[in-house]
Amino acid sequence: MAFTFKDFPAARDDLRSDVLSGLAACPKSIPPKYFYDEAGCRLFEAICAQPEYTLTRTEGALLASSLPDIAAAIGPVDCIVEPGAGECAKVRLLLEALHPAHLVVLDIAGAPLAAAAEGLSRAHPELAVTALGMDFIHDLEAADPYLPAGRRLVYYPGSSIGNFPPGAAVDLLARFRQLAGPAGQLLIGFDLKKDPLRLHRAYNDAAGITAAFNLNLLDRLNRDLGANFNPTCFRHYAFYNPTAGRIEMHLVSLAEQDVTVCGQQFHFALGETLHTENSYKFRRDEFSAIANAAGWQLAAAWEQDGFAIQLHRQSTTGDHPPEPC
Repeated sequence: MAFTFKDFPAARDDLRSDVLSGLAACPKSIPPKYFYDEAGCRLFEAICAQPEYTLTRTEGALLASSLPDIAAAIGPVDCIVEPGAGECAKVRLLLEALHPAHLVVLDIAGAPLAAAAEGLSRAHPELAVTALGMDFIHDLEAADPYLPAGRRLVYYPGSSIGNFPPGAAVDLLARFRQLAGPAGQLLIGFDLKKDPLRLHRAYNDAAGITAAFNLNLLDRLNRDLGANFNPTCFRHYAFYNPTAGRIEMHLVSLAEQDVTVCGQQFHFALGETLHTENSYKFRRDEFSAIANAAGWQLAAAWEQDGFAIQLHRQSTTGDHPPEPC
């Protein structure tokens, strides 16, 4: 078993500066990467099990049913690289199908990532596993020294690309090209546009798990930044914005109130929101435009129940995108 864990605490977490600048902005916002403290990770796993949130189950079923075709389309790879790997659950099927020599996983939640990656290493003693605890959105290039030579596949599942507005999504996918290397490929999952009521229900589950996940952000700020948010004075509010093509998640202030964070005071008006997440949904042509702008060319595509998995290669003149299977 070859397992390596490298933590990048300084490059991983700019919580203080991001929160202070986000609260001073108009409208107020905080990046969604800060949802994922220990409690947030547990709550997100619970969200994925809710009946209204079908995205994770659909993606898993699509990957499992299409795995022989996906593996054939990818071909031999020496290394799988997964940014935002979390508990390393989704990559397991790919490991069994592709048999790479190396796996490199990145995530902002360093300790849970290390535990999951070490367990994966024990289960696959033939695999060299490297876990990097880092904010890959800002510091992706810091992963370069830990990437082995050879043919790489960047794996970005779960519709995480939907958390980025189109321009930022292009920038991130372009950086993934550098991560993949000249012969590298990208296997990516994303949620398709569908019935707005279905999307609304997915982020407003009856059990209130998504609401607890959203409000847990305030508990984290109280604990890690010495803030004095009263979570009972805020309400989870999520809705699908069809014009922008995205789910928006907010925390709505239920009163006129002042909050202190790191010694600085911020005022919330009654009804004012703290914007905590976007989740963009795509038409095929919309996502193709983003991927092409980043230098990727569609090689193969699979779809099921409003979710898409696509394989992209480095763009070359004259390629023609295939129809989804």
